[in-house]
Amino acid sequence: MSRLRTVASEFWNDVRAQKLRTTLTILGITWGTVAVIVLLAFGTGLERATIKRFHGLGDRVVMLFGGTTTKPFQGFPDGRGIRLTADDAVILKQEIPEIERISPEFSRRGTPVRNGRAIMNPNITGAWPEYTFMRNVIPDFGGRFINDEDQAKRRRVAVLGNRVRDMLFEGEDEDADVVGRQILIGETPFTVIGVMKQKNQSSSYNSRDRDRVFIPASTHRAMFGDLYVNNLVYQTASPEDSQRAEEQVYRILGGKYRFDPTDEDALGVWDTTEFEKMFSFLFLAFNAFFAIVGSFTLSVGGIGVANIMYIVVKERTREIGIKRSVGAKKGDILRQFFLESTAIVLIGAVIGFVLSLGLVRLVRFGDMEEFIGVPVISPAVAIITMSLLGLIAVGAGWFPARKAANLDPVECLRH
Repeated sequence: MSRLRTVASEFWNDVRAQKLRTTLTILGITWGTVAVIVLLAFGTGLERATIKRFHGLGDRVVMLFGGTTTKPFQGFPDGRGIRLTADDAVILKQEIPEIERISPEFSRRGTPVRNGRAIMNPNITGAWPEYTFMRNVIPDFGGRFINDEDQAKRRRVAVLGNRVRDMLFEGEDEDADVVGRQILIGETPFTVIGVMKQKNQSSSYNSRDRDRVFIPASTHRAMFGDLYVNNLVYQTASPEDSQRAEEQVYRILGGKYRFDPTDEDALGVWDTTEFEKMFSFLFLAFNAFFAIVGSFTLSVGGIGVANIMYIVVKERTREIGIKRSVGAKKGDILRQFFLESTAIVLIGAVIGFVLSLGLVRLVRFGDMEEFIGVPVISPAVAIITMSLLGLIAVGAGWFPARKAANLDPVECLRH
């Protein structure tokens, strides 16, 4: 304990004697710490915001489209178009245990939707009740999505995307309850049973969900007479099941439509699980780049600490000689200078952490969340920063301290 007090006292005396030099050195570490934390915090926030927007499309969902064969099979030529039906959804759900939910998806554009004088031409989507869970089309408070009875009885009910609601009921209070109101799809009256909660969605394949009107698939087919679906949507129980389910889809539909199960172009498959993996690798590289840039800045601060400690060793050479002559060991000298350099790094790091927290909180008050997300100082960010600071402290302190410990006491006294 007495040794620590001695080191602290000598460090404080040196700081008082060289205030400007020590302050600039500490600021170097502070700026490097801020650079690492803020860059990684922004990277983490952007990653989370992107994944959240991507999950607006759905979690673990696969969009399945009809394609065109590229291989002859069992006497059938290539170049045949494969068109899917709602019955395919029933077959796949029965035959593939990995598929947890599935729904056909009918899409129709060009049919006007009206409320009084307000008129628009949104995407009119026909789907099964499971669609709400797969695609995160969640009704706002007081409403509901299509249910099994709606589907079985071909009810004329509709769930509005939030922007469709705003446009059809423009001029009304945004908190006004439109559930139970009537709209016209073409010339057919429909009852509004729900309005989709606003959500972030960065990806889509027909249109954004906010711009859709959702009705039962059976009603859609009865109104428009579509024999074929635009696509099927299914969800697996876990991401690991996605590849196995896809292989089974090709096998089962290949048997039904007589195409080679290895013919990938016979069906169009958009597996969001694979896209999410791609995003994960992309942001891993992105954050690694940020960490490297920040570490360079922090390394410059560490070099400043090392240079200052070399100067301190030179200035205190006679002091080192006196200590060694009265019994101080090499380890005592090494420990003294190493702790002093570590103290500089620690002070700069603490100030850097405080400033980083302030900057991150300040940015959260800005209106940039939609574009860059919310910066997050996550445990991973803190661990990476502390690891870099630890390396800087060891590197900046060890070499000057070792030089001080290895000085010849006799030469030091002659200095």
